[in-house]
Amino acid sequence: MTKKIGIIGAGIVGSTTAYYLAKEGQEITVFDDGVGQATSAAAGIISPWLSQRRNKEWYFLAKEGAKFYHTLIKDLSETTDTAPIYQQTGTLLYKKNPKLLEKLEKLATERKIDAPEIGEIATLTPTEIKTYIPNISIEDDALYISGGAKIDGAALVSALTHEVKSLGNTIISDKVTAINYIDNQWQVTSNNNIYTFDQLVLASGAWIGELLRPLNFYVDVRPQKGQLIELDTNLDTTNWPVIMPVGETDIIPFDQGKILIGATHQNEAGFNLEKEPDVLNTLKEQGTNIMKDLANFDIKHTRIGTRAYTSDFSPFFGEISTLPNLLVASGLGSSGLTTGPIIGKTLADWCLEKSTDFENYRSKPNSYIYPN
Repeated sequence: MTKKIGIIGAGIVGSTTAYYLAKEGQEITVFDDGVGQATSAAAGIISPWLSQRRNKEWYFLAKEGAKFYHTLIKDLSETTDTAPIYQQTGTLLYKKNPKLLEKLEKLATERKIDAPEIGEIATLTPTEIKTYIPNISIEDDALYISGGAKIDGAALVSALTHEVKSLGNTIISDKVTAINYIDNQWQVTSNNNIYTFDQLVLASGAWIGELLRPLNFYVDVRPQKGQLIELDTNLDTTNWPVIMPVGETDIIPFDQGKILIGATHQNEAGFNLEKEPDVLNTLKEQGTNIMKDLANFDIKHTRIGTRAYTSDFSPFFGEISTLPNLLVASGLGSSGLTTGPIIGKTLADWCLEKSTDFENYRSKPNSYIYPN
């Protein structure tokens, strides 16, 4: 049975949901005005197995998210060149001292039993690291895992939404100003037009509160500003692994000398999308500390987006008990590029009334969204 399904938000969750529903022949309309979208401003590191977060539920979601990328990229590669989007070239992770590095290697080895996608695990010396990245300046050992990957968020959502359109569906690049449930259908207002759907998916990130508050719901979601810089270098970055040094500033190299540095996690910036030169220059300095050659290259582009996070920094997706035919997802934070696709695929499966490995998440939104 074909449904009319509206999806608000074309970031990593919404675009993946739309992609898999479109492949199933559903009638899809996606709304996104593009302002501040976190995914399009992001470049991600797909390497959750090295996380030391104690939340086992989150780790399972992230682990399955990393695994699902193999399916997503395989599906997308049938019609799209995915090389500029996703590359599995490994991850290098540094720690403050050898004991912490040894502890991390043990953790990775244990997790490989349930996640063979980790691939090769090895602690490399500075000399060995330079065989991968000759230009690196850090003179410490690092943990290398071959299964780590990098993803260009903007390129991914562009490819997914292109496929949704090519399958005969609609992308509306206007802001949604209201949603209402009337006569067993959802009405979406955008640019003074009203669209009606059998089912609605809210994947609008930090803006989910704007849509649900007029329906008298409190939403435990807040914005986090992320800034990232892109350098266009003459370095041979082909097959370089991602570099995760001590601290929050990572080096994410892509082909043809493109290197991204970042990103920031600014909890007090609200929805501000303005460039902050001091912050951007600090990112450049931190990158130069990792690789001195980067001092020779100017900042070519800046990416600025707004992530969504909750009070306990946990994502949620599923149903709101008092709002029928509605699915929501938000609060993914800085791990959105890792968990977003598996969440989007799960939402698509729920729209199609299929069971998933994440049934325990169905009611989770009610802990973050509830009537005023």
